[in-house]
Amino acid sequence: MASNPPAQCCTVGVKHEGEPTGKSIKIGSIEAYVAEPTGKNIHKDTAILYLPDVIGIWQNSQLMADQLAVNGYYTIIPDLFNGDALKINRPADFNLMEWLTKGTGGNNPHTYEYVDSIVEKSIAWLKDQGFKKIGSVGYCFGAKYTIRFMSKGKGIDVGYVAHPSFVEESELAAISGPLSIAAAETDQIFPAEKRHKSETILIETKQPYQINLYSGVSHGFSVRCDTSKKIEKFSKEQAFLQAVNWFDEHLV
Repeated sequence: MASNPPAQCCTVGVKHEGEPTGKSIKIGSIEAYVAEPTGKNIHKDTAILYLPDVIGIWQNSQLMADQLAVNGYYTIIPDLFNGDALKINRPADFNLMEWLTKGTGGNNPHTYEYVDSIVEKSIAWLKDQGFKKIGSVGYCFGAKYTIRFMSKGKGIDVGYVAHPSFVEESELAAISGPLSIAAAETDQIFPAEKRHKSETILIETKQPYQINLYSGVSHGFSVRCDTSKKIEKFSKEQAFLQAVNWFDEHLV
């Protein structure tokens, strides 16, 4: 694997302050959140598919989608978990792998066989709205699907991922567009050896790539960090700007 499976660190963090300004929509039967750019700063024909971590559509992800819209990008967050996203800060004994393979009720799996369909429908919906260029941000769990759908003909033109989990080496090797990665200094899911292996794979793809390593932070920092801590707030903001700059360069 290019990154390890999710673990308890994927479910902990801090809820951020703010008032989301987007709206809830449905993509067929899929619940989604949309943030639309306004004013003069609109990147025409361009959209961002935000693929979230296991907490799904919630305050922090909505605020980030809103900020992508402020930067000119029409952004949607589909519910990747069929109504079964996790609440923040699961107890230490929470069985994350059982939830991933079976879902809360035992009959709602969150494996790629099920999630792929949600991503496919979301991409198709964006194309139906007239968007010609589609970028994707993927956080932790969502990063796997940003990368999976960057292979030729799958629909994602440019990708950005932060603290990725569950990414197979073959998925990373198959990308056909520019990819940017934000990594945490302390991360058992995407540790140094996985980063270095990913570098080797990315070089071989011949695609533009970027890997930024942020010191003093851990897995999940770009979405769920404690913004009262200076280094975490700074790193979160810089990781967000990393994504915006990447799309400004490669997607617009």
